[in-house]
Amino acid sequence: MAGLLTLNAGSSSIKFGVYLAAPEPELLLLGQVENLGPVAQLVFSHPEKKTVEIGPSDHVTAVQAILEAIQPALKDHVVTGVGHRIVHGGKTFTGPVELTDHVMGQLETLVPLAPLHQPHNLAAVRAAQAAFPDAIQIGCFDTSFHQGHPFVNDAFAIPRRFYEKGVRRYGFHGLSYDYVTDTLTREHPILARGRVVIAHLGNGASMCAVKKGKSIGSTMGFSALDGLPMGTRCGQLDPGVMLYLMEQGHTVEAITHILYKKSGLLGLSEISHDMRTLLASDDPRAAEAIDYYVFRIKRELGAMVAIMGGLNAVVFCGGIGENSPDIRARVLDGLEFMGLSLDAVANAANEQVISDGDVPVLVIPTDEERVIARALAARVVP
Repeated sequence: MAGLLTLNAGSSSIKFGVYLAAPEPELLLLGQVENLGPVAQLVFSHPEKKTVEIGPSDHVTAVQAILEAIQPALKDHVVTGVGHRIVHGGKTFTGPVELTDHVMGQLETLVPLAPLHQPHNLAAVRAAQAAFPDAIQIGCFDTSFHQGHPFVNDAFAIPRRFYEKGVRRYGFHGLSYDYVTDTLTREHPILARGRVVIAHLGNGASMCAVKKGKSIGSTMGFSALDGLPMGTRCGQLDPGVMLYLMEQGHTVEAITHILYKKSGLLGLSEISHDMRTLLASDDPRAAEAIDYYVFRIKRELGAMVAIMGGLNAVVFCGGIGENSPDIRARVLDGLEFMGLSLDAVANAANEQVISDGDVPVLVIPTDEERVIARALAARVVP
């Protein structure tokens, strides 16, 4: 029977899934390589939880470790398709596409728009092509879900010729939003037809305004830096700050490193990028970093509601959104005027519906791998 492999290469981890090919793919194995660097771990979450220390690993060696680890799960199944999360598809790629040499060349030109992710995404593709030369390779794009935004949501107020050249708001985390929106359609169809704000809160974080199942606004823009503060990324920033830094002699490379790797929760706290560490700390800098994080989420929530003209539901997803009752409670504290009120018991238990106000608040664990697997299945299942 045909097997499917999904690879989701991030900046500090690589998630993977192994499925049997079917109209709704059957999950065999799920896991990720975490903490890429000197002390990487191979962490399995399905069918059983276990952790294997693999030592120093970069993205190349991590993919090799994954390919070795999946062999027992595959047994006599032949991998006929490999699906990849690609962060940036630009204005060209509006849905899943086969990763031919021509397409890979086009995606290489987008590396400057997503330097923290795109190179690793493409490296994973090349490793999979070498390991499974006869399998179809499919790319699924984080930007695709946001295609079709109104002009006012995509444009920057700079000379229009830059917009025509592709300098525009793209939005990201599209695979996550795709999965959550599909889950709402299946399980809460009335809400799915309304106005929903989805908050993908993790090491990378963004929010999306979804109206009648379609994205009409995102906190992220031209790059994956914009909007909410993240683990190590700055979020919204006055462009004058970057001009100032350049005037002070910082190079483009130095500024890139600061904004992508040394900012966000890590930069504000000077302690950690990990929300769990900050919540456990009694250092006032940790508290200030969390306060800023929550403040920005509230601010962007109001903006998302405004562009939709109302609110019918809020959904939390992502590592923090799914697992931190404390952050969810802080975000919604004081928003009763918007119809948002938490059921403290349900929130603490991470139940799917955690609200007791007029506007439902849900927690839906996202599954980007399944979105990729479904796209693969559409290509390989007769």
